Amino acid sequence: MPPETSDVPPDEPEDVADAPESDVTEAAETSAAAAAPEAPEGDAATDDQDAAAADEPAEEEGPRRRARRERAERRAAQARAEAIEQARREAKRKLRAGSAEPAKGVPRGTIRGLKMALAVFLTAVLIVGLGLILYFTPLMSVREIEVTGIAAVTREEVLDVARVGLGTPLLQIDTGSVADRVATIRRVASTRVQRQYPSVLGIAVVERVPVVYKDFPDGPHLFDRDGVDFATGAPPRMLPFFDVENPGPADPSSLAALQVMTSLAPEVAGQISRVAAPSVASITLTLADGRVVVWGNTDRTAEKAQKLAALLTQPGHTYDVSSPDLPTVR
Repeated sequence: MPPETSDVPPDEPEDVADAPESDVTEAAETSAAAAAPEAPEGDAATDDQDAAAADEPAEEEGPRRRARRERAERRAAQARAEAIEQARREAKRKLRAGSAEPAKGVPRGTIRGLKMALAVFLTAVLIVGLGLILYFTPLMSVREIEVTGIAAVTREEVLDVARVGLGTPLLQIDTGSVADRVATIRRVASTRVQRQYPSVLGIAVVERVPVVYKDFPDGPHLFDRDGVDFATGAPPRMLPFFDVENPGPADPSSLAALQVMTSLAPEVAGQISRVAAPSVASITLTLADGRVVVWGNTDRTAEKAQKLAALLTQPGHTYDVSSPDLPTVR
């Protein structure tokens, strides 16, 4: 039989096999932990014993120690395989974390937004399609033209300048252009054109109202509150005569005199037979009964009109309101 060998240092007893099992366990903890870091805690003592037994010489192994050694080797191999598998999983996890995250389900809010966008798109398509149908087909075309607000202006005159044919689709009519054409009539102050679905075009006219008149070689000319000469013909009864050298919307004297006329109360304006404005600061009014009103300029016009209405109730020939703080009657 060959001589026995031992790894125990010379200063220690050689009978290591008889050492307490707890001491062997403590000595093998470090090597067992390095070989199998993920081994279950419950098997730590057994693994240490098996590892210690594996370090003993094969000649001293009995069946029991050999079984422990083999069991320790199997567990160490298993722990190594598990550690390798865990390392592979960790590497795959880090690789996935570095790349784009896996697609997730579409949020409910996104789905609702897409549905709303689709609904808006379909509605827009429907509206555009309907508009094209109405624009290019006679489905909603002009079957009647309604003209309102006319007195001196005739319906035929309005229709002649409007130039809107029956059967024209309403959407093809440029209402602004029609209104501009109707406004070229001298007696028309303003006009408004509206589509009245399904088949009516409405033209509302505001005629000019004469405020004064002036005689010219071709006859009397009527002027409205803006100084526009809009008609030639016999003036209405009791319309004041306009005594201004160059009447018109660009003449300051004309505009001043017309401002005075439009500020008067209706019962006073109805008594005026003549308004004279040789200058902006010397406006005079003549009543039908011959009384004269010295107006002056257009300062404090509303106050002067109020004072004049009270003064005319007093007897006199000349009523001076040029200074509204001190009106006089002579």
